[in-house]
Amino acid sequence: MAIQGLIIILILIGFIFKLAVFVINEYERGVVFTLGKLTGLRGPGLRFVFPGIQRLRLIDIRTITMDVPPQDVITRDNVSVKVNAVIYFRVIQPDKAVVEVENYLYATSQLAQTTLRSVCGEGHLDDLLINRETVNHRLQEILDHATDPWGIKVSMVEVKHIDLPVEMQRAMAKEAEAERERRAKIIAADGEFQASEKLSAAAAVFAREPQTIQLRYLQTLREISVENSSTIVFPIPIDLVNKFLQQKDKENV
Repeated sequence: MAIQGLIIILILIGFIFKLAVFVINEYERGVVFTLGKLTGLRGPGLRFVFPGIQRLRLIDIRTITMDVPPQDVITRDNVSVKVNAVIYFRVIQPDKAVVEVENYLYATSQLAQTTLRSVCGEGHLDDLLINRETVNHRLQEILDHATDPWGIKVSMVEVKHIDLPVEMQRAMAKEAEAERERRAKIIAADGEFQASEKLSAAAAVFAREPQTIQLRYLQTLREISVENSSTIVFPIPIDLVNKFLQQKDKENV
């Protein structure tokens, strides 16, 4: 009987020790309640509480990465899209995270979803696609302000993916193709304009100096003879051989 009593006492001591002793890690903080009243925080290390009188709740203070599920959003220009995001936040005041909100993780997730729908629905689709950094900053400001009473600091919000309807994807592809064609035509027209200016300048030089036309003929003949081996009939200005004809006529006389 004495041995059985000793075993029971040891079990009770172990049970009480388990309830009274806590090991708090470096990335955790302990929120202590005494008879239901918040009485302070406990830092990392070996900590003791009075079982039945005090209760300790551990809070992780590391940065938490939370995915925001895809949300159906209707933009200002009446385009229906699905948008998802990721938020980065951490608990900076563990006592508020316990006292001010029932479940800070669930509350932050729900707030992020509603804020994502609200902010993305305020602008046009082009703003959502082009000015994504502005949207991210706006989301971060709203969430950080709303979660501040809960002792939470939202450090970053990133829109991950914007899922467009198939019809909208086709329309945007056509628009992009038309824009590329427009740019190609402008570049081609600009090239033609510059070429015409150069040709006009060359024509003015040829008009002032007729000999340059003969030199150009000779240069063209040289280029063709190098690149091609076929026989080419090329018109030669009569002025080029006029001197040879006059010399031949003198010899015949």
